[in-house]
Amino acid sequence: MANEIPALRKRFESRLDEIVDALDRPGRAIFSFAIVALGAETLVCARTSQNALGPGYNAIPVLPWVPAIPWLAVAFGAIWITCGAGLLFRRRLRASAFLLGALLVACALIIVLPRYIALPGDMGLRTVLLEPLTLACMALLIPGRTALPALLARTCRTTIAIAMIVFGVDHFLGLVFIGSLLPDWIPWHLFWVAFFGLVLIAGGVGIGLGVLERWSLAGLGLMFGIWVITLHVPRTLGFYGIPGALTDPDQWSSLFIAIGIWGGSWALAAQSRFERA
Repeated sequence: MANEIPALRKRFESRLDEIVDALDRPGRAIFSFAIVALGAETLVCARTSQNALGPGYNAIPVLPWVPAIPWLAVAFGAIWITCGAGLLFRRRLRASAFLLGALLVACALIIVLPRYIALPGDMGLRTVLLEPLTLACMALLIPGRTALPALLARTCRTTIAIAMIVFGVDHFLGLVFIGSLLPDWIPWHLFWVAFFGLVLIAGGVGIGLGVLERWSLAGLGLMFGIWVITLHVPRTLGFYGIPGALTDPDQWSSLFIAIGIWGGSWALAAQSRFERA
């Protein structure tokens, strides 16, 4: 009996490894979909009149890290669609990932960072800064860390870790506000906000230190996937033209960003095993 327990444990761990290994292709597909969707949304809103989405609402920028110039927004949207589709093909993967990552980093540092430096205590701006940086770093890492200089790969992993930790800490700083965003059918709002805040912090620490990194990434991806299904999708269903539906494109942006982090986390979780091997 004593000899059976280690064998069962080894088979269980092997099975879990197989499950995480299988996340590479669906993870890249989910990440690709999110990038294409963000590009398509940007194109739609760049060609939408300012008042078509509601009184006083400006369609550009639909994403706060997109230049507020329609023709530039159209160009950015087209590039994101092209890069997102390119992530699905091995021959186009590296070029698409590097162009996408470089563009997202430029948007975050040129457009958002100066605003955040002026208001360093603004939690919303902090999120707006870290979201494109997280997506950029995931894109750069998806072709494999060996495709990057070691320092850049380490910087990307550290950036993702810091972003997750900050998101987790912000869950506690905005505990009541974030809890108010949860639908009524979910009980114990404050508990779940605090719980997921701890998960984000633990996942970020795991990624940053390289301790249980693939499990941290897989768990974070699962958590964002749950959020997409239970929180983001219900808030965006029936966006255009249905009575009583939301008419704020920001809800769609939040949905696609969450989908991107979900897919990127899974793709990197599977990749980390292949790189060690």
